[in-house]
Amino acid sequence: MSEARDAVAGRDLEFVKSSSYSLGVEIEFQTLDKNTYDLAPFAPILLENAPRLLQPRLSPEFIQSILEIQTGICFSLRDVENDLMQTVSLAEELAEENNAILFAASLHPFAKYREQLLTTDARYEAIMQELQMVGRRFITQGLHVHVGMPDGEAAVRVCNHIQAYLPILLALTASSPFSQGEDTGLMSYRTKLFEALPLAGIYTHIENWHQFKEEVHLLQSVGVINSIRDLWWDARPHPDFGTLEIRICDLPVRFTDILGITAMVQALVATLVEQTKAVPPLNQHIIKSNKWQAARYGLEGTYFDPSGMLFQERVSLREAAIRLLERIDPMAQRLGAERYMGNIERVLSDGTGADLLRCCYGTSKSLKSVVKSLWGEFWL
Repeated sequence: MSEARDAVAGRDLEFVKSSSYSLGVEIEFQTLDKNTYDLAPFAPILLENAPRLLQPRLSPEFIQSILEIQTGICFSLRDVENDLMQTVSLAEELAEENNAILFAASLHPFAKYREQLLTTDARYEAIMQELQMVGRRFITQGLHVHVGMPDGEAAVRVCNHIQAYLPILLALTASSPFSQGEDTGLMSYRTKLFEALPLAGIYTHIENWHQFKEEVHLLQSVGVINSIRDLWWDARPHPDFGTLEIRICDLPVRFTDILGITAMVQALVATLVEQTKAVPPLNQHIIKSNKWQAARYGLEGTYFDPSGMLFQERVSLREAAIRLLERIDPMAQRLGAERYMGNIERVLSDGTGADLLRCCYGTSKSLKSVVKSLWGEFWL
């Protein structure tokens, strides 16, 4: 789409019809040298050599050491599981053939941002030209989950309400405690790197689908964005796919955790669609505090529900996760996802990716050993 068309496209946005609660999952894997475990620019090679069956499921990302793997449209968690097992396994074979491995976590523990190569792409080059140092430091990976929505009105309404619970999802997926060879003191340092980007982070309350279109039109007409892809919110309606896209999550280090959080997102979104009404604007200071607690302390952080759907007192994010699981369990059962949500119980008992990374480092005192060990546990 040309810039001229982009400038008026906001008001013409159509929310594509999709099957309610269908799923799409995007995983941003790190590509590593299989001998040194360094973050290395293998994505262009893997994309070039990918077999025809795999090509539609692979995409480049901002830097050449990230490879995005996408599912097709899935209608159940079983579909997601089967799709990813096949696609990721094929991608791992492709990586092995090219002396690389795929690693799941939201920051490589000891990679240096100065050594990373930008992907050759006009959009990425323009972004880097604008962001400068902020862009050079942006070497993070995440997990994005799309959930099919009935219409644009529902997508906007749920996007408003789900802001209250996104910090719980972040706490459960936190996997980026190390950066540049140092312990950052945070469970999700990716979150703070991401928040440095323009228009990233918390989604501001938008009243309805009409207002959403007007907002996009305004931002395009004054040159703030070229398209919706430039809105890097923690959650956003995605009109082209007919989905609500949840983007706040770090990338879990284990496949079962990815399935668990996907099931949780689906059940939460469906619950908000069917069992809640529009909420007034939520207190942004509380949302920001909850998000900070999740990024800094993970499940040990504190949380207050700004919407009041779960409780009225301040609790730990661990307790908030338990209560949210209880609240959405009936929907998970209806969707056939309760078995996968059970994977979250293991996260609550055994720890998040950040916990596992720190625990492994505490034993080995070697970040290279941490990467090697966690890479070997992806399918456990």
